Order: sequence, then structure tokens, then C-alpha cells
Amino acid sequence: MSEETASMPSEYLGYCPHCGSNTFEARSLKEFCCHACGFNFFVNSAAAVAAIIEDPKGRLLMTRRARNPWKGMLDLPGGFVDPDESAEEALKRELREELGLEPEQPEYFMSAPNRYPFSGCTVFTTDLIYICKAPNGRNIKASDDVSAYEWTAPEDIDPAQIPAPSIRKAIIEYINRRRVQSDQNNR
Repeated sequence: MSEETASMPSEYLGYCPHCGSNTFEARSLKEFCCHACGFNFFVNSAAAVAAIIEDPKGRLLMTRRARNPWKGMLDLPGGFVDPDESAEEALKRELREELGLEPEQPEYFMSAPNRYPFSGCTVFTTDLIYICKAPNGRNIKASDDVSAYEWTAPEDIDPAQIPAPSIRKAIIEYINRRRVQSDQNNR
């Protein structure tokens, strides 16, 4: 099954995770109920984080995905929030793992929903986007889920090259806000 045709939960959740019965039925996109034991299950959105990292020249640190889904495509550094971890802790951990960076002055920017195709299944996420300043004296090294990185002027970023809808939306929103801010400063 390709990334583009990832199954919805109703297509792969056929048995009750509590009793094993095959009477596990989807009541909606997110709600399931077992007719045998009465177990209710809800598909909730997983939390994920991403960082828009700015350098002093106003460029953004864009990454290339090392793995599927979307291997080789543009992305922002980040990843899933682990159990018992805050979004801010996850952001710091992901930036260390993927780039060897400690984020400076992370500031919440926005959130956006996403459908992340993984192992032939659709994983619903809510992506929390932060803006960070690039640390001074940085020694960036692409690793983990990142194959490469590049510093890019925001106006040179082609949103069509960003496959994750949430990340694409965040970059477009960031560019639009910068444009409005620039227009206001030039008045």
C-alpha cells in the first residue's frame, strides 16, 4: 500500500483490542464500539512538534526527510511527542536528535491538523509549530529522520515541495505574516 493510499482506521481496526471479537464496529471516523463486550475506542489525534528555525539573515532551516513517508522531500525538523513529555520537551529532544541543536527562544506559532501515512495506515496528528532562533556557533549535523538540511530564504521556498499539509500550511502562514509585517514596517 502506498503512502498516498493509507487506510483509514475503519479499514484496519476490525477486531476488538479488549476481547478480540470481530464485532468491533466503526460508529464514525473516530469512534469504535465492540458489540460483544461493550468496549469503546476512540481514534484521537497524536501530538507532534515542528520548528521554524530562523537565522540572523532571515533564512529558514529546511530539512530533507531521510525516511518514508515523503522520503527526500522538504520538511521542518520535529516529530511526535512521547508519552509523559510536554510539547516543549519534545521540540528540544527532536532538534537534538535530528540536528544536534538546542533551540533558542522557542515561541509557539500555530497548530495545524495533519494526516500522516505510516505503515499503510492514516495517523491523525495535531502539529504544534514553534519559531526558534538559530543558536550561535551552531554545529548542525543531519541525523535520525533528517538526511540533509538547507538554509533558505522564505520567498524561495516552494510550498508544493512540502508534502505534509500541516507543515505546508505553517510555512505559508509564516511567509504571509512576514510579508504583512514587512509591509507595515515600510509604511
